[in-house]
Amino acid sequence: MRQALGELLDVVQADPGRPYDEALVTRQLIEDARESVARLARATPRQVVFTASIAESVTTAVTALGSGGRILSGSTERTSVLEAARRVGELVEIPVDRLGHLDLDALEVLLSQNPVALVCGQVANHETGTLSDATGLVELARRHGAAVHLDASMAFGHLDLDLGGLDADAVTVAGELLGGPMGTAVIIVRRGRVLPPLVVGGSQERARRAGLENLSGIVGMGVAAEVLTGPGIIDAEATRARAQIESLERFALATRGVSTVGDPDPLGRAPHVRCFTVEGVEAEPILLGLNRAGISIHSGSACSSESLEPSPVLAAMGLDADRSLRLSVGWSTTSTDVDRFAERFDGVVESLRALRT
Repeated sequence: MRQALGELLDVVQADPGRPYDEALVTRQLIEDARESVARLARATPRQVVFTASIAESVTTAVTALGSGGRILSGSTERTSVLEAARRVGELVEIPVDRLGHLDLDALEVLLSQNPVALVCGQVANHETGTLSDATGLVELARRHGAAVHLDASMAFGHLDLDLGGLDADAVTVAGELLGGPMGTAVIIVRRGRVLPPLVVGGSQERARRAGLENLSGIVGMGVAAEVLTGPGIIDAEATRARAQIESLERFALATRGVSTVGDPDPLGRAPHVRCFTVEGVEAEPILLGLNRAGISIHSGSACSSESLEPSPVLAAMGLDADRSLRLSVGWSTTSTDVDRFAERFDGVVESLRALRT
């Protein structure tokens, strides 16, 4: 990806919607990236709509599919999903269990009570990694005539997914969670579904998202997708990530008062993320202490990271929402990173506990 983005510096930044030669070069780069993303998603290039973020993709889909109607959404969905639903329709949250699994029986009851415009679900939760029965959700919604939006961004590129075959009306995925640049995302639109644009004023993306395309972000996302479509790459990456996460989990649980959150079965969650709670110590000082040791971890989701508020995901699961830590690994995570965490985590937590006594 570094090479591809470097080569872009030599490409004339021409508007890909124009007919002259330089513009045709940039248009071809965008379409090549679209094909790469489509292959990884097992969709067609025409289904792929580039946007600037998960939040934009989500808001576009929820606004287009749910406006003015009743919207059912898992209570552990991204903030962008829940806020978009509240803005454009009547939001009813679907409960989850203490592992974060969506209650499909409750969903069926809600679908049976009143007409529903849209059902929102996730393939994998963005904080706990817990996998959902996306196929079951789509089948239930279809049976009751409701449209479906799925957030697959936490799982796309980390698990072998057939997003085109899920039959959802819209699926959101993201470039940065795929290993590409930040600030690029995609909506995968169901064949035959007309998706009115949220951003208007131009005919880009086949009139589904106006505005000059983010060439570097799109090319970078396409390169990341192309790499991951190689034979056995996703399975190999998932195996490596799962081994690193299991090591991090073992080291974290060696510290007293630390508990895991989400599905305990490694195959029941995304391979590259694990969530914990730490008894007696709030998340922020742990993050700062580990940061001084060169270890970057998260508390809650990126949606609320600036405010460091309690995790709405854990609150919906009936768990302590003030003391959650989210560990994630990526292609750049090394054994040295894992060893550094093992060396420092217990000391940071226990030193903070000592300050409270």
